[in-house]
Amino acid sequence: MAEGVKIIAVNRRARHDYAVDDTYECGIELKGTEVKSFRDGKISFPDAWAEVSEGEVWLRSLSIAENPFASIFNHDPDRRKKLLLHRDEIKRIHRRVEEKGYTLIPLQFYFKKGRVKVELGLCKGKKSFDKRADIRDRDLKRDVEREFRHTLS
Repeated sequence: MAEGVKIIAVNRRARHDYAVDDTYECGIELKGTEVKSFRDGKISFPDAWAEVSEGEVWLRSLSIAENPFASIFNHDPDRRKKLLLHRDEIKRIHRRVEEKGYTLIPLQFYFKKGRVKVELGLCKGKKSFDKRADIRDRDLKRDVEREFRHTLS
């Protein structure tokens, strides 16, 4: 990532379960106490996904822990969050999601110039044999790199 970027959380499971076709950088509309929880890294998104409805993109199943110092002005941890994208990007995403098998998955959350950003992936689910093939390819690549390092030494 570029300079001035602080990664909050990465969804490693998403790259294992889904084939990522395209990625989009989105802003996220948050309340003040939610930003504080993001700074503390108190987010959970194992089953998070995004949907396009009425020309807007919404992030669902993202749980942001309540801030213990926020008293009565705390946020609802499970509310849906609005993602900020350009209108043409939303239209492009909506067309792709309408195709069979595509879904929007948050791949990582990070701060960029003090603002919370989401890397949203346009993904298609993998079958179990695809996952095994990826693991096999990764192991072969690791072995080749190891052999190459040993021959140089």
